[in-house]
Amino acid sequence: MSAIDLYARKTAGFDERLAQTLAQLRAAADAHGEGLVQSTSLGAEDMVITDLIARAGLKVAIATLDTGALHEQTLALIPRIEQRYGLEVEVFSPRREAVVHFVRTHGDKAMYESIELRKACCGVRKLEPLGRMLAGRSAWITGLRREQSSNRAEVPPQELDAQGRTKINPLAAWSWADVWHYIQSFDVPYNPLHDEFMPSIGCAPCTRAIAVGEDFRAGRWWWEESNKECGLHVHEKTGVTA
Repeated sequence: MSAIDLYARKTAGFDERLAQTLAQLRAAADAHGEGLVQSTSLGAEDMVITDLIARAGLKVAIATLDTGALHEQTLALIPRIEQRYGLEVEVFSPRREAVVHFVRTHGDKAMYESIELRKACCGVRKLEPLGRMLAGRSAWITGLRREQSSNRAEVPPQELDAQGRTKINPLAAWSWADVWHYIQSFDVPYNPLHDEFMPSIGCAPCTRAIAVGEDFRAGRWWWEESNKECGLHVHEKTGVTA
């Protein structure tokens, strides 16, 4: 059974949420121009946003992080986006020397040894490349949704990040059913790992399938009891990662 079969369902108010999302994306493109980028994880939510950007003909840069540890199914979406929409995907990778130093110092399984080492790995593979992605840009678009986790329960449609950039979360109010209803309706490409009970997909060593009844992000860093985040999303007011 596919993720579409499992999750796609049109819920009350979907058309209104879709219209609001499109209006928000258009307003952001008008306000920020070349200073706006979609930071896509290539997950289901971000594929929806990319599709909306393309369908609306918005001039928004599309960029992603190749951590060097992603599933091949995730990376395969990059050429699919470029072929389907005619949009270039900017790819930001970690500094090779930083990865080599980290692995030589801590081993290639350091993320399992402590939260501190796992976060350090995320810092090398994600946070540093994200900084380069956002350099010189005034705003970025994410696929954050309030339903994803308790840490994200109060995600606003728009906020300022820790560096004072405008951070736009156009799917903040969307449900998981909304995301898959849109994917089904517009035949949006998506990661086949979603069909294998992986709703939240990160690096291969840090992602597993979830069981029925488990939390949405239970498959991320499953050996840790809490704080299922890498540090990419920090609320300026509270300092809480999301």
